[in-house]
Amino acid sequence: MSTAVTEAPAAVTLSGVSKVHGHGRGAVHALDQVSLTAPPGEFTCLIGASGCGKSTLLSLVAGLDKPTSGQVTVGGRVALMFQEPGLFPWLSAAGNVEVALRARGIGRAERKRRAAELLDVVHLGGFGKKQPHELSGGMRQRVALARALAQEADVLLMDEPFGALDAMTRDFLHDELDRICAGRNLTVLFVTHNVREAVRLGDRVILLSSRPGRIIAEYPVPMQRPRRIDSAPVAELAGTITDRLREEVGRHGK
Repeated sequence: MSTAVTEAPAAVTLSGVSKVHGHGRGAVHALDQVSLTAPPGEFTCLIGASGCGKSTLLSLVAGLDKPTSGQVTVGGRVALMFQEPGLFPWLSAAGNVEVALRARGIGRAERKRRAAELLDVVHLGGFGKKQPHELSGGMRQRVALARALAQEADVLLMDEPFGALDAMTRDFLHDELDRICAGRNLTVLFVTHNVREAVRLGDRVILLSSRPGRIIAEYPVPMQRPRRIDSAPVAELAGTITDRLREEVGRHGK
């Protein structure tokens, strides 16, 4: 007797999504007929030329904006992390994490306990009382990551979160993100301009065309984890994707 296997519903689904900003002659067509499915636990990286609609896509998934046409479906809670940490300068590191916990209605004593736990998760135990200006750029991003995790999100949206960091700090945070995602089964949509970073982190890399953004190629990343950004397999696949990206940018004369 056969047993039917029920697949888990997708964490994120975009069906024929288009987005136009403005009206008339000044309208900007950001996305055009984008269809994308991200299963639970997948790390999906989005790359493309500047202005191709990557950040717009994240805004639509986050519910910060609505598509002009098409449908966006998200299964679960969403957290968003940007390139800038966006910490409140008058709050301590722990206080910044507690902001997300307070928004969920968690009491003061429990907030303090969970904030300390989350700072431990991102290897900032003992730094809870530090103000943002007392922390390095990488440490501030780790506080921002702890704050995102405090939302108990099923889907984590990351818009170039490591773009402003030096190479060594970025590499360290890649390792941290790998570890955290593996332990929490997070679904991640990660925007980056760094093709090697996309291959280093992603289960799949999606290439968007120049504006309006359309999906023009998908690259599964079959390499086992952990990966090194300077490894030969990462460099080889990144080179293939970069060549395709250059073709697309050259096609538009940019």
